[in-house]
Amino acid sequence: MEVGFVGLGAMGRPMAQHLQRAGHRLHLWARRPESVAPFAGTGAVVHATPAELAAATDVAFTIITTSEDVERVALGEGGFVEGVRPGWVHVDMSTIAPGTTRRIAAALAARGAAMLDAPVSGGSVAAEAGTVAMMVGGDAAVLERVRPLLATFSRAIVHVGGNGAGEVAKACNQMVMVAAIQACAEAMLLAKAHGVDPAKVREALMGGSAASRMLDVMGDRMIRRDFAAGIEARLHHKDFGILMDEAARLGAPLPIAAQVGQQLNALMAQGGAHSDTSSLIRVLERASGRGDA
Repeated sequence: MEVGFVGLGAMGRPMAQHLQRAGHRLHLWARRPESVAPFAGTGAVVHATPAELAAATDVAFTIITTSEDVERVALGEGGFVEGVRPGWVHVDMSTIAPGTTRRIAAALAARGAAMLDAPVSGGSVAAEAGTVAMMVGGDAAVLERVRPLLATFSRAIVHVGGNGAGEVAKACNQMVMVAAIQACAEAMLLAKAHGVDPAKVREALMGGSAASRMLDVMGDRMIRRDFAAGIEARLHHKDFGILMDEAARLGAPLPIAAQVGQQLNALMAQGGAHSDTSSLIRVLERASGRGDA
């Protein structure tokens, strides 16, 4: 197939390469020329605008940062909407507001095109391995049409519901995941406050009912003081801004998420935007006077 891709960062680049290795011809657009440099000489076609990319493709993927970014690429001047035709599909893998997804889907539907919101989980390691988990909102028949493409880099693809449902599922994923990271940070701090080796505490917990992927991965990073970005904390901060705005709009009480959001706010204020989210432990250490914060 002729496949478009916008968003060639730490996750998007390997996803696009998986599609290319599967035999699909890539069509690319990027704001910065250096983003497409890894695809030089591979047969990928670089376009001047998202509209040109849409006109040359059957399906186009996006994985970019903010709701505004996605809406601009899809519906702005020179955006996808100017180049689509009936049957064309936009698969957005970004983490954005459900309402933005629904607006884009409606605008594309008016042109006979379709949209799936298909945010992913697993980070850059899973993107490289082709094992991301994908939660999808949109028409089930459209999903089946593009499933072979998604399968080139996904280990799990779950259809959650209509447009926006994938983004709701991703918000739930982020709430549970980052709350678990915060709980790990508090556990490591409590162990240290008692003078007990946090590494031994983590080892003990990993053998019991508190064991989790976050305790395994993020707890280890906290103990090793390895805060080089796996997923930059600013991205989780952005995600929590979206989900707390949605909670306020819907009148849905999220007390734990609200507290975790405040810890992320504090981490941003302390200059931790580009550190891994495991650096939430530094917020606690600074407040308690412990650690190297």
